[in-house]
Amino acid sequence: MKLATIKNGRPDGQLVVVSRDLKRVVSASRVAPNLQAALDNWEAVTPALAALSAELEAGAIAGQPFDPRNCLAPLPRAYQWIDGAGYLSHLERVRSLQGSKDEQLQSTRPLMYQGASDSLSAPNAPILVPDDDLAVDFEGEVVAILGPVPMHANKAKAAAAIRLLTVCNDVSLRRLVVDDLQNGFGFFHAKPSTSFAPIVVTPDELGSVWRDNRLHLNVRIMINDALFGQPNAGVDMHFDFADLIVEAARTRELGAGTIIGGGTVSNRHDEGLPTKKDGIGFACIAEARTVEKLKYGKARTPFLKTGDRVRIAALGADGVAVFGEIDQTVAVL
Repeated sequence: MKLATIKNGRPDGQLVVVSRDLKRVVSASRVAPNLQAALDNWEAVTPALAALSAELEAGAIAGQPFDPRNCLAPLPRAYQWIDGAGYLSHLERVRSLQGSKDEQLQSTRPLMYQGASDSLSAPNAPILVPDDDLAVDFEGEVVAILGPVPMHANKAKAAAAIRLLTVCNDVSLRRLVVDDLQNGFGFFHAKPSTSFAPIVVTPDELGSVWRDNRLHLNVRIMINDALFGQPNAGVDMHFDFADLIVEAARTRELGAGTIIGGGTVSNRHDEGLPTKKDGIGFACIAEARTVEKLKYGKARTPFLKTGDRVRIAALGADGVAVFGEIDQTVAVL
């Protein structure tokens, strides 16, 4: 089934069930008032949500038109947002950035950081920054929303805890990365609010594109209506989502509603920009700039500025955005 959170004047919004064609919604408030409430009682509410979804698909419920502009982030505020580094090719490309440490680029245990989760951004909300001279970058990622995970969980338990999937834009202010990393406490100011696609989907709804704890779909990024990248999230993912959850739960239990990111989607290739129609490209600007430095001796692609538009979506075989689309414009607060 597909779920979303729409605005209702409250911080956590209202939970709705979305039709498979992303055209209609029906309120799920009689089952759970919001997504966090549903996650807290998942086993009990899932049958009712599934029944509501089936009725909507069968036309037994008319529903209302779905408008992503009415959506909040699926979890507008979450107990925990953890971002992992599942793609080593991303780390390899950006490790030359000032402030990065080569010894941290390990292939045996995934790196991760804990991001701010008290205010997660809606799919159409602007990317608000205090200054557009901070090297504003996007990062297209796949994320999983979890049920409870015990401390020191094994991989099977970790995989079983995945409740929902979607994509996000893990915004980065690259000019502030250096200070954050050199202070020894990790990312803080360099990571403003993360933005999420409007729709979350249960793994069973995805069929064969969800396998081996990886999402085998292309994540397409458009910048100002030009194709920037469309890497496949299931390719070159060294640490799958179960691996990332195991690492996150190594010394603590994870509560229901924890969001864990797979890291910037990245495929190994030697292409440069512009990305061709059948090319792979990149899911962040920093990677493209690193490749340009190697190819041409200097970076050519600028970071985002005020008014630049970013669109991120995971595309199905039919070209439809499975989770809807993140569609944002950079704005200075």
